[in-house]
Amino acid sequence: QVQLVESGGGLVQAGGSLRLSCAASGRTFGENAMGWFSQAPGKEREFVAFISWSGRTTLYADSVKGRFTISRDNAKNTVYLQMNSLKPEDTAVYICAARYRGLGYSARATEYAYWGQGTQVTVSS
Repeated sequence: QVQLVESGGGLVQAGGSLRLSCAASGRTFGENAMGWFSQAPGKEREFVAFISWSGRTTLYADSVKGRFTISRDNAKNTVYLQMNSLKPEDTAVYICAARYRGLGYSARATEYAYWGQGTQVTVSS
C-alpha cells in the first residue's frame, strides 16, 4: 500500500515556476514507478510526466517537454515536478500517482494503482 500527499501548488504569473512535491508512505516506494497527471475543470485527467522506480527513465507529455522536469529521491520517499515557463493553459489540479511495484512506463491513468488528492496550480496571464 502506498499513500501519496502532494504539496507546492499555488498561484503564479505566466512565465513563472513552481516545484510540486509528492510525499509517499509505504515500504515499497523505491520499487514503484510514479507519474504526475493534471486535471482541469470539465476535462479528463491527462498524463504529464513519468519516472521509473530507479529514476533513470523519465517521459513527458509533448505539451510540457522542455519546461517540466520530474525527479525522485527514494531516500526521502518523494517525487518532484519542477514546472518552469508556466502558461495559463497549465492551470489544473496536479495529482501524483504510483503504479504497482515492479511495473514500468504508462501514460494511462487507469494503469496507476495509488493516487494523491492533488494540488491546485493556477497560472495567471
